[in-house]
Amino acid sequence: MKKNSYPYFCKLLVFIPIGSVLYASSVHAEIFNKNRITLSQSHIKSKKSSLPKKKKSSITANSSENVSVTVSRFASHGADNVISKAIMAQFTPGINPLKVADRLPGVSFSSTDPLGIDTWGTSIYVRGFFMDQLGVTLDGIPLEEQIYQSVMGVNIIQAAISDDISRTTVSEGPGGVNVPSTSTLGGTLQFETSDPANKVGAKVSQGFGSYGSFRTYVRGDTGKLNASGTKAMVAYSRSDEKLWVGGGDQFQQQVDAKIVQPIGQNSNVKVFFNWSQLAEWGYQDQSLSILNGLGWRVSHLYPNYTQAYEYGLGNTSLPTTPAIEANGQSPYLYDGGQAEVDYTGGLNFDIALNDRLHWLSVVYGQSDTGHYTYSDYGTPSADTEAPFSEEVWQTRQERYGAVSSLRYEADHHTIDTGVWFENNDQQSGLFWYNEPTLGQGAPLKTVGPYTTYGAAFKQGYGFQWHTNNFTYHLEDTWHPLHNLRVVAGFKSMVATTVGGAQYNNPDFTGADNLAVGGLTASSAFLPHVGANWHFLPEHELYFDVAENMRSYQVQPYGGVGASPWSVQDQTTFLQLRKTIKPEKDWVYAVGYRYNGKYAQGSLAGYHADANNRLQAATAGTITNPVSTVVSSTVHINGVDAALTLTPIKGLALYNSVSYNHATYGSNFALENSGMTTQGKRLVNYPEFMYKANLSYTWKGLETHFDVHYYSKRYFSYTNDTSVPGYWLASTGARWNVGKVGFIKNLMFDFNIYNLMNSKYISMMGENGNPMSGDYQSLERGSIRQYFGTVSAQF
Repeated sequence: MKKNSYPYFCKLLVFIPIGSVLYASSVHAEIFNKNRITLSQSHIKSKKSSLPKKKKSSITANSSENVSVTVSRFASHGADNVISKAIMAQFTPGINPLKVADRLPGVSFSSTDPLGIDTWGTSIYVRGFFMDQLGVTLDGIPLEEQIYQSVMGVNIIQAAISDDISRTTVSEGPGGVNVPSTSTLGGTLQFETSDPANKVGAKVSQGFGSYGSFRTYVRGDTGKLNASGTKAMVAYSRSDEKLWVGGGDQFQQQVDAKIVQPIGQNSNVKVFFNWSQLAEWGYQDQSLSILNGLGWRVSHLYPNYTQAYEYGLGNTSLPTTPAIEANGQSPYLYDGGQAEVDYTGGLNFDIALNDRLHWLSVVYGQSDTGHYTYSDYGTPSADTEAPFSEEVWQTRQERYGAVSSLRYEADHHTIDTGVWFENNDQQSGLFWYNEPTLGQGAPLKTVGPYTTYGAAFKQGYGFQWHTNNFTYHLEDTWHPLHNLRVVAGFKSMVATTVGGAQYNNPDFTGADNLAVGGLTASSAFLPHVGANWHFLPEHELYFDVAENMRSYQVQPYGGVGASPWSVQDQTTFLQLRKTIKPEKDWVYAVGYRYNGKYAQGSLAGYHADANNRLQAATAGTITNPVSTVVSSTVHINGVDAALTLTPIKGLALYNSVSYNHATYGSNFALENSGMTTQGKRLVNYPEFMYKANLSYTWKGLETHFDVHYYSKRYFSYTNDTSVPGYWLASTGARWNVGKVGFIKNLMFDFNIYNLMNSKYISMMGENGNPMSGDYQSLERGSIRQYFGTVSAQF
């Protein structure tokens, strides 16, 4: 494995801000628009626009807003959903920002833990599109895939402290051509961190919860340091929650820092940096046979090393069933989990070159080093007498890139054009480390170090790739009428990956040669057309049509995702390369919105046709999975509806329903399978969802109650196995005491997760989905838990 290169990353972050600020300071900024627009914003409001003034949305903090939809300006690609800080405040502090998006119709979020910080057991779907098929950015920095163990991106919870995220824009349509991403097939999620405060101040938050959970958050703001308005902030968070079943805990600590330097009246340069470290024991992977045969409380054996040791020797009578044994499933492992260190940083330029021309750019870097583990009873320790060893996947990625665009304002047109380039060095290897003989030392921890009893005694494989991504976009926003906006544009994309297996152990893989070679996904013209029409006051119609493309996913042998490099051997890869094509889809969306004083509603219909979709049918065991990658088509039809009633000040009742009919349009081309998938439903995503939120605010007190229903989800591609639907309710209250002595805002927050203690499956397919029948690839959702937080601002 390549040695880490944190020093080079840190040097880049030091060099870029200094050089860029010097350059930006030489630009004579002129007044362009009172509302500065950053790269991560998808909305555009022209100074010279003839749009009518709209009154502010009545979904305000006082009415406990549920989904804040910006209707005072047109979206550049359909009507986006803007989730404000006021909505995020209703959730437990420290929660995964992806979970906040679950309020929206059509969005399905699940996690094994209440806060969603266990990335192994966390997933999000948007209208049937998985989290590796969405475009995700943070302050304009492309985050790409949100999946576990990715070498093509980083999860938002590992890129920024959730308390510092001030705004989230979720586009459930086809997304915008100006969003830098090679993974966008469905919608986009754009996160923005809060700027430092104009006045010096600080915030301290301390949370406590069930199972010994605690969380600390501290932030300091310098305020404006000089006449030019320079200001900065730094924040630190630390979360630690015990597993609600089994031993171990889930720990994460982060540091955020941000500097803002205004340039003239209407330009600025912003520097953002995040360091994240997590060390998490995971929950036991379940199967239908494990749940039915052994119950819902099966867990890893950690920290009972003696029991795990004796189990490996066959000297314990832990319950099992013939069905579990016949399928090679492992209901009892000693441990499993992950340890990661991430660095994310970027420099944002927002420069008004003159009163019509604006320059928006981001230069960024991101590095990630990860270790992901299972105890493996199939591989005894080689240098000790332990009947099992610690199996460790080691990954590394280093991404550097730049996004730059120009926006020109004409009388009735806004021209937006720009480019994005990124280079990513990616590595993945599989190793086994010795566990100690019973009584001869402390066992290895799932989060390391792993070399206590010697270096790795076995290696399964070693992969290395180099990926270059490039996109260009051109978009024209036209205002033919004062209440009509038409958007037309396109994106060009080239994504090239070269590399593959650098080491292969045939005794483990069963192949003489693993996949190695290059693949390019490219398209010169990916069009996008949309329009918004405010035909009456507070009434809006919109539509979006676009063609999208995703680059080839990069994963090693046996990887969970549908990657060409994860197949069985080099022969399969070469055959696949002859026929494989990058996944493309056409996405159509049409909708209506109403934004009145006492009611706000929306109705949307959508359709998507995905071609060349790569699916991974997984078999084998969780410690030695075997993935078969096949090409298919998918057709999606759906309807979302939402209604918020605000009859009196402070009271809001939100309801939404979603129906999604997604099917595979062809049979998977599996040799000798004889299985039919055409017309079968999409796996892991519910057909029907209902969501409701009741909130009431009176002076400094706010209460809220949430209930979600998710219908049956299919587990296998042939739909012969599934998990039942479930209800999930949560509630909470916040009391803002206000000023107490030198404290500006004293806040008490209390939340209950899974109020009714529902028994349900959360994550599905974390180890892949079976073609038919059962597989050890399910996670139980958390039981009822309580959280309380005290915070103060100074």
